[in-house]
Amino acid sequence: MAKVKVTETVLRDAHQSLIATRMPTSDMLPILSEMDKVGFYSVECWGGATFDSCLRFLNEDPWERLRILRREMPNTKLQMLLRGQNMLGYRHYADDVLEYFVQKSVANGIDIIRIFDALNDIRNLESTIKAVNAVKKENPNAHAQIAISYTLGETFTTEYFVNYAKEIESAGADSLCIKDMAALLTPFRTAELVKAIKEAVKIPVSLHTHYTSGLASMCLLKGIEAGADIIDTAMSPLALGTSHAPTESMV
Repeated sequence: MAKVKVTETVLRDAHQSLIATRMPTSDMLPILSEMDKVGFYSVECWGGATFDSCLRFLNEDPWERLRILRREMPNTKLQMLLRGQNMLGYRHYADDVLEYFVQKSVANGIDIIRIFDALNDIRNLESTIKAVNAVKKENPNAHAQIAISYTLGETFTTEYFVNYAKEIESAGADSLCIKDMAALLTPFRTAELVKAIKEAVKIPVSLHTHYTSGLASMCLLKGIEAGADIIDTAMSPLALGTSHAPTESMV
């Protein structure tokens, strides 16, 4: 049986969830070389609100942060979150801007780009997938992971999510992520969803859920039992609450 892989979120989503993305690079530096030895599948450390917070609140250069992370963690895949056509901003950007941003993100150290669209509209993701696949010629480690934004409602059936997973695979994604940003998943719903998606696509499936409702650990466990390949966790000092399940407990 294949080992379950772990994406560590402490350098991005964990502090974005708990302390409004205010962790400066200086607080990260002392632990980076130790994190590099752990053997994480990836460390999510850039994108999301980190770009915005570096510029707006921390007086930091987000590109310099990325270069430092790459230098201090040479053996670990670095992962970022990208809002599809919105990139790291709050409006749609032109394709040429998006393509150049992807090129520069990979050139400065990013390996895995997790791309999502809040509306689950594949049209807002296609340009980014193409941009990531285009840079693979020079950077074969570049990886396009598309996230399914999980939510509730009459429309959002298992069939809906399975069909979207098939669209994601057809669009050229290297993997997909079930992204439960609002902690709406329950353990048995997670098992049902992961099983159905695993049966429908061949690409790896990652599972991302927050602890807001107190169910994240159980959701991840049921997801693993159903075949999830990768889980998102956060080291315990920045776990639980609106963050993620503790890495140590899940391991």
